[in-house]
Amino acid sequence: MNTEVLSLQHVVKQYGDARVVDDLSLSLQAGEVYALLGPNGAGKTTTLNLILGFTAADGGQIRVNGIDVATDPLSARARIAYLPETVMLHPTLTALENLDYFAMLAGHRLRRSQLRELLGEAGLQNSAFERRCGDFSKGMRQKVGVAIALAKQAQLLLLDEPTSGLDASAANDLSNLVRAAAGRGVAVLMATHDLLRVRDVARRVGILRGGRLLLEREADSLSPYELEQLYLQEMAA
Repeated sequence: MNTEVLSLQHVVKQYGDARVVDDLSLSLQAGEVYALLGPNGAGKTTTLNLILGFTAADGGQIRVNGIDVATDPLSARARIAYLPETVMLHPTLTALENLDYFAMLAGHRLRRSQLRELLGEAGLQNSAFERRCGDFSKGMRQKVGVAIALAKQAQLLLLDEPTSGLDASAANDLSNLVRAAAGRGVAVLMATHDLLRVRDVARRVGILRGGRLLLEREADSLSPYELEQLYLQEMAA
């Protein structure tokens, strides 16, 4: 039996006369990867901020593992891991120290062997475990961020433009990490405009424009070319 991890029902967010999220409804099951596609300004980041409770919706309802974000944002947020476009780590701390610190903030005290195991599972090379994070590449910071998400035992992983600024190898590593997280039963919502990676990792694809969900499709029902043409068609409509 599938478990619904995320539910958005008729969600609205308005700034002045502009609706940046407009009657948005979608849901994710445990272990599902959902790609929310759209150009800059489509409302993707605002949607993530609404789910996190960083900003309040003006209408509709958002639930994370059945918890209403509006009435109990802290409990909902405790079940979420969030990887922004740029993962912020303490630059003077090592990867192990950052992971230990953020795991403790989430209420988990882990042994050093567990910390090393999580960093390895996230794809970080052993030689980087003891290095300070100030000189890490974006891809390396993201791997530490994924390890933090695993340590937190989050049920929902939110990714905001995760492949922006990554080279092909790092983007491929990220795709593998997303698949691994889903394999552990984590629901993954990925806000992106990277059509190449979407077809590779997502189960479902939604196209967002002007805050409205224009359509949803099963990712495996579309070839990469068909996905691109569908996206371009909706953006031009």
